[in-house]
Amino acid sequence: MSVYSIAVDLGGTNLRIAAVSDDGKLLEKLTTGTEVQKGRDFVIREMTDAIRSLMLKYRTAGELAGIGIGVPGFIDIETGIIARSPNLPDWANFPVREEIERLLQTKVILENDANAAAMGEKWLGAGRNTDDMAMYTLGTGVGGGIILGGRIFHGMSGMAGELGHYTVEPEGHPCGCGSHGCLEQYASATAIVRMTREAIESGNAPDLSDLARGNVEFTSRSVYQLAIQNHPSAQKIYQRVGRALGIAVGGMVNALNLPMYVIGGGASSAWDAFAPSMFEELKVRSLIYGLTAPDRTGPEQKHTTVTIALMGSDAGLYGAARLPMLASAGQSEAARSTAR
Repeated sequence: MSVYSIAVDLGGTNLRIAAVSDDGKLLEKLTTGTEVQKGRDFVIREMTDAIRSLMLKYRTAGELAGIGIGVPGFIDIETGIIARSPNLPDWANFPVREEIERLLQTKVILENDANAAAMGEKWLGAGRNTDDMAMYTLGTGVGGGIILGGRIFHGMSGMAGELGHYTVEPEGHPCGCGSHGCLEQYASATAIVRMTREAIESGNAPDLSDLARGNVEFTSRSVYQLAIQNHPSAQKIYQRVGRALGIAVGGMVNALNLPMYVIGGGASSAWDAFAPSMFEELKVRSLIYGLTAPDRTGPEQKHTTVTIALMGSDAGLYGAARLPMLASAGQSEAARSTAR
């Protein structure tokens, strides 16, 4: 019998729910607003109602492996409790997984959204041919996930992989986490807009200042468009993004020596603007990368790949779907081992 999962990608703005088969086929996807302002109970009710509708519709499609839910924030994996989430403030210290399992009467896996995205890329995207990789998600903030042996590496309590809070400038811009100079403050979409405004206010970006006087609404996307149109100030901002990523990825290469590092999230679409400076910095920051870069190794030799993600905004949805399938397969294998 075929197996399918129902996946949830719960963001601060959008709630996406999908039924996905174990061969990676998207059976159906529902999208609605999260409406966080209406409170936790309202969002959970909307979510569980949509999940039930898909469970009912696909009940004859195969066996339901479970529900995988990707959420932003710090999650205690053992308890299924969100310790902290800036986008879901009233969800903190609430037994989210337990409540959803009670309402749906089925297995639920709660996972950090960037970890889920990393699993999506490992299953069907850039990392499908490797069991060990790290992923950076460049969005409003910067998230991350680490895959070891084909499974998400959670660390001691489930909070490993917060790659956006790797320090790239020790005395740099204050971060919401309480530290200074985190990668998130130099490589996120929010950071790109902030750095653009700072450059204009400092008087060091006359080409952007002229545009600002025309009431241009700067976004990371519009700054990228200016960069590829050869605006020097916009190019410098993306070079700064690349440098920060080069420092962060270089540190990860030195620490873990993984075969693949994937850069995803909405801001990764500016790859051609930041990648050259990222690779330039990476070669300076990591001797290991210098020795194992693809252009330094033969086709049959092990090498370090740093590449753009392939799954786009659906990476987290597919990753969340994959998690119950892996859990179900693990339980089946354990049962067979016990029987032997």
